[in-house]
Amino acid sequence: MATKLASKSEYLYKRARELIPGGVNSPVRYYSPYPLFVASAKGSRFRTVDGEEFLDYCMAYGALLDGHAYEEVVEAVQKALARGSLYGQPTEMEVELASLISSLVPSMEMVRLVNSGTEATMHSLRLARAFTGRQKILKFEGGYHGAHESVLVKAGSGASSLGIPNSEGIPNNVAKDTLVAKFNDEEMSDRIIKDHTHELAAVIIEPVMGNMGPILPRPGFLETLRKTTQENGVVLIFDEVITGFRVALGGAQEYFRIRPDMTVLGKILGGGLPIGAFGGRREIMEKLAPLGGVYQAGTYSGNPVSVAASLATLQSLKRRGGQLYPKLEKSGEEMRRAINDLIRSAKVAAQVNGLSSMFQIFLIVPEVGKIRRRNAEGDKRPHKVRESGSPSKRVVIHVPNLLHRPPRHRLRLGENIRYN
Repeated sequence: MATKLASKSEYLYKRARELIPGGVNSPVRYYSPYPLFVASAKGSRFRTVDGEEFLDYCMAYGALLDGHAYEEVVEAVQKALARGSLYGQPTEMEVELASLISSLVPSMEMVRLVNSGTEATMHSLRLARAFTGRQKILKFEGGYHGAHESVLVKAGSGASSLGIPNSEGIPNNVAKDTLVAKFNDEEMSDRIIKDHTHELAAVIIEPVMGNMGPILPRPGFLETLRKTTQENGVVLIFDEVITGFRVALGGAQEYFRIRPDMTVLGKILGGGLPIGAFGGRREIMEKLAPLGGVYQAGTYSGNPVSVAASLATLQSLKRRGGQLYPKLEKSGEEMRRAINDLIRSAKVAAQVNGLSSMFQIFLIVPEVGKIRRRNAEGDKRPHKVRESGSPSKRVVIHVPNLLHRPPRHRLRLGENIRYN
């Protein structure tokens, strides 16, 4: 007798496993016993194929600062589609978007549009290698910079700084050119940079570690990193795929007042559509083809639909920024304080860490600044979804991923969330 499935989501997942590896098109979307399949979303909530409504604390892993189906973005996309979805030729909107990005993030003197954050970090590192004539890069343990060979490595055993592959299929001779330091460890990163000066092309870092947390930089850490890279001719790349346009209009580099050589953007940049960008000092960016010898191309790079969504998003954020970002900072801090108060009253060994609208609950954490999370150690256990509340007030949280406060939502502790 066939087993009766509990829901349409379960049925779709069972079907998807036969057609899609693991049943999902990105491994972070899998959690036990099966992922929720979404039918629609609006604002801070989504509705599943089973008709259940959830409050969304994932927000597409940080891509949706204004929530699902934001009106200005929807309108811009509809207009762009009516004019044609892809031309294979340049458009005026691309020039406008590059100009707007440069004005909001002044360190990006020139900008190249791509389709994802992964593409942007990959080409940034290639460009840094060509500019410096060096091969090695330095990243930080637990930092995620996309799913390409150079950055899918973790620290070796003991005090070794040599990277080893964090995924099958990565050649050892690629991974050996990736060095790894511990985030917030000034002494270690300083030593690695100085020891490898003549072969180190770039340091790539999330100024606020998102994949592990969020974990904030200790006072002086980013400043020291900037000083050491400058003194040794190493390109400093800020991966602001998560922090860009979230912690401040000009990203983490505006918030912490650090000017990197190159910057990578994604997520919020697209307002819910696929786009990425990388940019930086003019003399570095002019190494890109067709001006220079570093090749980068993409059929959908700068496509009019994604560019329209990005323009609408950034124009809206620029218009509202003076009020929006202080509000995000205040409401995020209120939320973290309230959850910490609840944790203390329940005598749970945990704490909440975060910045602006980003937060995460760390269980049994002696010191968040040095934490080595399960996902930083390559744990392959399935992610889980925690949910609670009545059917009309359910909350979805993806563990152990970075969480994002939904827009225009006021948390009612004890009613909506149970995190266990």
